[in-house]
Amino acid sequence: MTAPNQTTETIEIQGVTVPRLGFGTWQIEGSDAREAVRDALEIGYRQIDTAQAYGNEAEVGAGIADSGVDRGEVFLTTKIFPGEFEPEALRAAADTSLTALDTEYIDLLLLHWPDDSVPLEQTLAALVALREAGKIRQLGVSNFPAALLEEALTHAPVFCDQVEYHPFLGQGQLLELARANDVLVTAYSPLAHGRVPDDKSLAEIGEAHGKSAGQVALRWLLVQPAVSPIPKASSHERRVENFEVFDFALSDEERARIDALPKDDRQIDPDFGPDWEA
Repeated sequence: MTAPNQTTETIEIQGVTVPRLGFGTWQIEGSDAREAVRDALEIGYRQIDTAQAYGNEAEVGAGIADSGVDRGEVFLTTKIFPGEFEPEALRAAADTSLTALDTEYIDLLLLHWPDDSVPLEQTLAALVALREAGKIRQLGVSNFPAALLEEALTHAPVFCDQVEYHPFLGQGQLLELARANDVLVTAYSPLAHGRVPDDKSLAEIGEAHGKSAGQVALRWLLVQPAVSPIPKASSHERRVENFEVFDFALSDEERARIDALPKDDRQIDPDFGPDWEA
């Protein structure tokens, strides 16, 4: 089953139109990644997210080519990992991504995690130079708590902060800052690594709409200003399910019920991660 006639909503950030729902490729590798991206684009997704650390950029690029969708219709994001944040290394890493993805430009290039071994001002200046050279269209960060995003905004026109965000993890302070500065918040792990389908409240809300708990969680994120969820899905059926979230609306009461769920379950918290409360 596909959804060929269904189109995604869009969001405008800093004058740029971005497909509101994206397809994430973390932990999808090799030929599976190529097939997943091709399939996602055929279903109707137009925002694709990858990273050098995922080890699948070449397959993501091949999947885009296989789909037959014009490159200009795809909003493509990739990320560079700490260790490559010195300006010269960052430029080289960006070229590596361009080659692997087989594209002339990247729509959005992110710093994958904070790295205090290199002054943030220097790294962001290198991203600005890449944009001025036409190699990237927009620049941003990932896994930056509010204080670090605020600092980044003093150095460069940050377009996006990609963070973990789902019904069991709040991002109130970051969202307030992002909306005040017209910054996109991309929500990764929007289904909380499988916790969402098992939640009774989300399932009950879904039943009222003929939808799954996962579709409810995605809709809850999609209606929030400046938020773009990027669910990963390893099967065609799940990719279709995640995409079929534009044909129903949550009531104020239902949104409030989701808002009231505990918001303290962080799924991704590596030893090198930042101070999330900063």
